Amino acid sequence: MVKQGTAPGGNAGLSRIVAPLKRWAQRLKIEVYTLYVAYQDHRVPWYAKLFAALVVAYALSPIDLIPDFIPILGYLDDLILLPLGIAIALKMIPPSVRDDCRKAAQRLLNERLPRNRISALIIILIWVFLLGVFLYGWHTCFSRQGA
Repeated sequence: MVKQGTAPGGNAGLSRIVAPLKRWAQRLKIEVYTLYVAYQDHRVPWYAKLFAALVVAYALSPIDLIPDFIPILGYLDDLILLPLGIAIALKMIPPSVRDDCRKAAQRLLNERLPRNRISALIIILIWVFLLGVFLYGWHTCFSRQGA
């Protein structure tokens, strides 16, 4: 006999870990939608709109600033930086506006947000810039040693 909410293999411990993570991920998704709606609201201050737009663009970008294949650091943005950015952006929005945007975001959850190709381009440009800075530093460091 299998208890309700557990897998037939007896993975009750695993389901106790996975269930809260799924709820947390769902809350983050709602908050990203809330920021998406807030960015378009005229009652939101310009600086909050700018920060919210950056957070939403990064959240919807198919490219991570720190790629996931880099051990430990690869998941830093997903586990720490993105939730922190969402929390900061939400604090910048007036509470009554935030509540209205959250309600509108709930309605939008059934619709699909468009892929943000501009944010992907921005992330790629950041990587190209960082690569250029690294290569320039590498070149200047080793060209001085050889001279």
